[in-house]
Amino acid sequence: MSGTGKRAGSNPGGKDDHMDATKLRSGYTTGSCAAAAAKAALIMMITGEDIYNVSIVTPKGIIYNAEIVDIKKSADNSEVTCAVIKDGGDDPDVTTGAYVYVTLRKSDKEGIRIDGGEGVGRVTKPGLDQPIGEAAINSVPRRMIKENLEQVLLTGKSDIKGLDVIVSVPGGEKIAQKTFNPMLGIVGGISILGTTGIVEPMSDSAIVETIRTHVRVKKAEGKEILLAAPGNYGITFLSERYKLEDGNAVMTSNFVYDAVRIALSEGFSKMLFVGHIGKLVKVAGGIKNTHSRYGDHRMEILSDIANDDGIRSELSECVMTDEAVRIITEKGLADKVFPKMAELIKKHMEEWAEGKIQIEIIVFSNEYTELVSTAGAHGFMEGV
Repeated sequence: MSGTGKRAGSNPGGKDDHMDATKLRSGYTTGSCAAAAAKAALIMMITGEDIYNVSIVTPKGIIYNAEIVDIKKSADNSEVTCAVIKDGGDDPDVTTGAYVYVTLRKSDKEGIRIDGGEGVGRVTKPGLDQPIGEAAINSVPRRMIKENLEQVLLTGKSDIKGLDVIVSVPGGEKIAQKTFNPMLGIVGGISILGTTGIVEPMSDSAIVETIRTHVRVKKAEGKEILLAAPGNYGITFLSERYKLEDGNAVMTSNFVYDAVRIALSEGFSKMLFVGHIGKLVKVAGGIKNTHSRYGDHRMEILSDIANDDGIRSELSECVMTDEAVRIITEKGLADKVFPKMAELIKKHMEEWAEGKIQIEIIVFSNEYTELVSTAGAHGFMEGV
């Protein structure tokens, strides 16, 4: 996942403020790898000589010195293939170690045409960066490839009229199963991504941009109600309780506020948010990002909602919210606490949406048991 938008609180250097930036190494996107391989292939096509290193300038202005591997050339040098090994730095990037190949072929047809080969996905749904049927090579990588090739053509002496560019990633179809591509309607492989050309370790912005892409897909599919859940627990709950398949819900991770703002910017007026109490109780307290680094406060929030000194000390000793649910239920406070919690979640999220989105809530607890829902939640569920 790649992105350029920064979460409020992130430092301008691009690394999250909770991380020690001096110990984290940035990497390079699949788009940078493809651009570097394309440039090297063209230099070899023009000169006839093998090269093993090439430099490009990424959109962020950082120079990428790429190592070129697995060079193959046709007898007449009209076709050249080479690869760059993807290095995602210290980011937990599933594409790290993948070989990003580019094959260049001379063409009598003027211009530069870019397509995907083995291991590069195809777009099957609207709302993505590329039209349906196109290779999932996003617009910035396409521009990087084209600009680097044009630069070489301008400085090199050649009679090349046109070029066909094929980007491939052997094993990309298997790698893609570990990404959001199947949910987004990208089939057959990974996407060639990157808006800055740089992979920033543990980048929150990359997650937010993935959420944005998924929301855009839902909008392009004509969905009137945006169904969202923080993660796999929510997806499993929706599958077991409501028989919904993977891909129906946008996964927001901890970025609840960001997801609401994205839904607003993409034009949604209705949203159904489904999650475990362990995440959503934080939202009841007005917490915008539910990651533990921003604070826990779950038991304090439940205690404040209960407004009962008799259970405050018991809740303060709880580690898990499912245990807190048991205590609140046994004390006969469930009908008071959980509906109020759900309304507070709804209230904060609708405020984040500037009152322009009707948001309904379903909260579940242990064993995927539905705990509480707001008044319009089940009506929304019928419409998703």
